This record gives sequence, C-alpha cells and structure tokens, in this order.
Amino acid sequence: MCWDISLHTNLEIVKKAFPTLRDERKQLEYDYRNFENVQAITFPAYPIICKDQENDKIELIEMEWGILPTYIQDPKEQVERRRNMINVRSERVLADRNSYWHRLKDQRCLIPVSGTFEHRKIHDKKKKIPYYIGQKAREFFFIPGIYQWHEIITQDGEIHKVGSFGMLTREANTVMGHIHNDGPNKKRMPLFLTPELEQQWLQEKDDKSLVDIFNYEIADQALEYYPVYTLRGYPNRPDGKHRYEPFPWSDVPPLGQDGPMQQSLF
Repeated sequence: MCWDISLHTNLEIVKKAFPTLRDERKQLEYDYRNFENVQAITFPAYPIICKDQENDKIELIEMEWGILPTYIQDPKEQVERRRNMINVRSERVLADRNSYWHRLKDQRCLIPVSGTFEHRKIHDKKKKIPYYIGQKAREFFFIPGIYQWHEIITQDGEIHKVGSFGMLTREANTVMGHIHNDGPNKKRMPLFLTPELEQQWLQEKDDKSLVDIFNYEIADQALEYYPVYTLRGYPNRPDGKHRYEPFPWSDVPPLGQDGPMQQSLF
C-alpha cells in the first residue's frame, strides 16, 4: 500500500502543466514542510487536479485522501473500511463491474507529488528502512486517482460538500518489488505514468483506451530511489535535513540481496 507521499514543489509550478486550470482551493498558501511526508492514515486534505463532471473544466481543489465508503453507516466500521480505500487496484477498475471502483471510473483525478515513500524489509533489522522514490528528470509528476463527492450535515444543520480520493496502484516493477518486499500488499506500487498518459487519464472517455494506462509499467531506469530517515513517530531528522533527502543507514544491502554491503545512494 502506498500511504506516504511528498510534495516539495510549489503548486504554482505544478499548475503550469494545465494552462486552463481553475484554482478552487479554499487554502491558497501552504507551509510545504507539512507536505514533505503526507501520511494517508489520517485521511488528510490534499490538493488534487480533477475534471468537474458538470462543466468539464479542469480544477485544482482539496480533497481528503481515502475514499469515504458512504454505503457503511457505522462510524467505526466506516473508518476501518476507509483505510482499505486509500489505494485503488487499477486492475479492478474495469475488470470488476460490480466493484465500487468501477462505479467511480469516470471520476478521475491526478495527485501532484515530488515523490513517494515505501518501506523495505531487511532480514537482520527489526525495523523496515523507508525509501524515497521519484521519477528521474521530473521535479514533480502526477499519480492517477479516482474521487467522489458526498454531503455531510453539521450540528447546525448546514450541508457541506466533501471530496475524497484514492490513489491507483499496480503490480510493482523490479525495483519497487525489491523495496516494497513485505506485508499483505507487498510488490505493489503507485501507477507512475508518462506526462502524456497523465494528461490522457483526465481526458480519455473510452474504457478500452484506459487499458493502456492501467497496463503501463514504468522502467526501473526511470526511477530514482534511496533510503531516507524514519518516517513514523520522529518529526525531525537528527541531521536537520529534509525528510525526502538521503539518509546514510549502515549495513543496508543492495536491493534484492541479503548482505552487509552498504548501498550507494547515488
């Protein structure tokens, strides 16, 4: 499961990828230190790009990460189920016509990121080593997702429209399989795309054409990746660097190997 992303590029730069974009965010200024590691477990509000279903316009708007299962009424059960709707298995969107994802297949969005994080299990270490993963030669990129709107009623009786989204994933390529090598959802990765396929994800209306997007596997050579400092429970690094910068863990073997050799960070 991809539960951690990073955005350390100003959104004003990101917006240039969509010249006709309408900025519908309520909050226009961010402290990007808070975006160095965004963790999905808290269902945080995050800026995404989507096509409005009513007016066909491309918008930048904040939604909560984690599709809210509105068909579940019990609050506790709803939260538990929502944790499983942070990510969307791309192979299920078209194949399973009875799935919740198939019903949302036309409500597509793009999630702007500088990179993502994933944890690697090493056999002789008690804790997993977090890795930062980005795309080479791309300051930022977009991960495709699916979104929905729902209404909530406040204690004052006011109705608020709230959006939530899930991130598309696929089977891991070789590099990501070696990094995401443990857990019930091991050997999965976000659906990294080319700039052309990112644009196509928002614009495409033919289900058959979406198959090419879902089947796209980014090459190992197109990724940059390295170990970073612990993400869970430690807000600050001991060296004072950003959370997405390399951290020199000792005795980290090369990917796919179980040895004491230190992996090069470069």
